[in-house]
Amino acid sequence: MGLCVPTLNAGAGWDAWLEATREAAEGYRFLVIDSTSDDATADLARAAGCELHRVARRDFDHGGTRGWALELLADCDIVIFVTQDALVSSPETFARIIQTFDDPSIGAAYGRQLPYSWATPVAAHARLFNYPADSHTMAAEDVARYGIRAAFLSNSFTAYRREALMEVGGFPNGTILSEDMIAGARLLKKGWRLHYCAEAQVYHSHNYSLFQEFRRYFDIGVLHANEPWLLEMTGRAEGEGRRFILSEARYLMQHAPWLLPLATVRNGLKYLGYSLGRRHHLLPKRCKPGLSMHAAYWRRNA
Repeated sequence: MGLCVPTLNAGAGWDAWLEATREAAEGYRFLVIDSTSDDATADLARAAGCELHRVARRDFDHGGTRGWALELLADCDIVIFVTQDALVSSPETFARIIQTFDDPSIGAAYGRQLPYSWATPVAAHARLFNYPADSHTMAAEDVARYGIRAAFLSNSFTAYRREALMEVGGFPNGTILSEDMIAGARLLKKGWRLHYCAEAQVYHSHNYSLFQEFRRYFDIGVLHANEPWLLEMTGRAEGEGRRFILSEARYLMQHAPWLLPLATVRNGLKYLGYSLGRRHHLLPKRCKPGLSMHAAYWRRNA
């Protein structure tokens, strides 16, 4: 078994994160790929016994860096990718997701993401909507019913059968984000199944500002513009967006009704960002880094 975490300035709490993760990953190869952090991230990882590799910050690529990890972990049957801000909920987290692969048809599995205690109601709902309490499995025939949701995998906590992932070409290089969803769609096309393991849990949530939400959805729009086959395979994403908005409204009515007006503005900005991203080829190049959460992507593709 192999575990990889890409890092950049992990900051306070990184030593505690390493301790909890090492306990859950006992006996695994534990790979840290650090983007030349300015703090003690790399030193603490080395002291914890991790296999440390460095990549220049300007050269970091979501898919490319994870592809490098797959090469480094070539002796591992299952490879788990987790981000530095996703904290295991128990020492059994990784063992539970690994059990998924007892089914030989499973090519990848992702775990449940729970909101941190400091998550806003909006952030908490996003986790609860996207990561429900019940496990499920998706196959190619489920795309007709579930659309783009059928191919969903998260880069914050997903495990892969390495053989299956390499069969479909590994991770894509040069994507702005969602390299895991692209890998998931490729796996479905090849006949592999994707499993959501609700029993394998991490804490992971973001309290995004309004402009951060806009920028995140701009990047999603860019992805869909650059990878048109993804929507051709799974259908348009707007249906999933409408389902999210209705669910969010019900949740906020119950837990934080005063946030409903702001949520309306937030969702409008998401749609605006997504629409602009889908049409990014019409925008001046100098504008795109400021509209995006991944300015380095635009510098590499200038």
